[in-house]
Amino acid sequence: MRFEIARGGSGLTYEIRNIMLIADKLKEYGVKIIRENIGDPVEKGEQIPDWMKDVVAETVRDDRSFAYCPTKGVDETREFLARRVNQRGKTQIAADDIIFFNGLGDAIARSYSSLQVDARVIMPEPTYSTHFMAEVLHASFPPNTYRMNPYSNWYPDICEIEQKVKSAKSIVGILLINPDNPTGFVYPVETLKQMVRIAKDHDLFLIVDETYINIVYGGKKTLPISDLIDGVPAISMKGISKEFPWPGSRCGWIEVYNADKDPAFARFVNTIFHQKMSEVCSTTLPQMTIPRMMSHPEYPNYLAERIKHYEKLSNIAYDILKAVPYLIANKTNGAFYMTAVFNESALNNRQTLPIEQKEIREYIEKLVEGDVENDKRFVYYLLAATGICVVPLTSFFTPLPGFRMTLLDKDEEEYNRIVKIIADKIVEYVESAK
Repeated sequence: MRFEIARGGSGLTYEIRNIMLIADKLKEYGVKIIRENIGDPVEKGEQIPDWMKDVVAETVRDDRSFAYCPTKGVDETREFLARRVNQRGKTQIAADDIIFFNGLGDAIARSYSSLQVDARVIMPEPTYSTHFMAEVLHASFPPNTYRMNPYSNWYPDICEIEQKVKSAKSIVGILLINPDNPTGFVYPVETLKQMVRIAKDHDLFLIVDETYINIVYGGKKTLPISDLIDGVPAISMKGISKEFPWPGSRCGWIEVYNADKDPAFARFVNTIFHQKMSEVCSTTLPQMTIPRMMSHPEYPNYLAERIKHYEKLSNIAYDILKAVPYLIANKTNGAFYMTAVFNESALNNRQTLPIEQKEIREYIEKLVEGDVENDKRFVYYLLAATGICVVPLTSFFTPLPGFRMTLLDKDEEEYNRIVKIIADKIVEYVESAK
């Protein structure tokens, strides 16, 4: 090339997927990989029921499923979803207030890139990587964040959020993820109301990622933001990847609330729509299945059984990890992840786990050379020594060292075994440098 053609990177890495490159290398050496890194229920053995497959098969027989759909999405599906919001009676939206995307990753990227460069969204810390990367890439500048506190069951500090939006005039919106990924925190209604009040008092909008809004357990209660929004401009992000589950569908949507209340917000949403228009539309088939899936008489029971299973695995993980020295564990009450944090000063760059195979040991030692986060170092050694693949917590853009694993294994005994191995290896790893 006559000059450098690749755009300079941001230095950000999507570690949830990136770690599989390392896992794949270890597989070449004969290591059996246990994937606890990515939230794909099907990958972890979820059996899709026949009635759900029948809905997809019958929809495929409709020639319209092979065609373009309107840019905002299939009309009948958007009307169905708008009715579901309106039936709650708290917020009224029209089908035109819903825009479909090729997965929420697409929705997230287009939403943040539609903001002016100097307009910022304050986001939780830790936060889901896709939100963080999209917001930072749009602004090319470090983010504004508010802390989710592991010493207080991951509750955010409302006073911190309000102080930051007061002092940083560039902040135009607040992101919250409910239930939260990676922490599994479920926002109580009162906390949601406080978020809405802050947005209202300071003329902000809300982005609320509600991917897991129907996966809540442990006796916790929450509400969709549409029930509480009180005239504040907001975007709710939803999808079928985790709830059906159909992650390979790449099908998500945004619901826009109160665009008519603020012209600047309405222009922002219109920019998102026109960006989407350049793609023509999102994939038609998954959209067409949504009304029939969600209205199917088997759907509530199927979802309830899955939620019950996630709660069982949450209890297994919590009961084991809470007893581990050097670790802070909070019970997961939503979504299907377990996140644990290492105590301050528990980790250093001298700790190791025994790795019998010389080639694997040398490969890992090379990976951890130099300035590598201490929790990532632990994750690499855990992967090489046991084949268990988790995600370092610092990859969710927080200084807190820890790890995230899933609650998706269909075999409870096997999951119990995996978590016990992790617990034992934590102790062995931390004490290896004593």
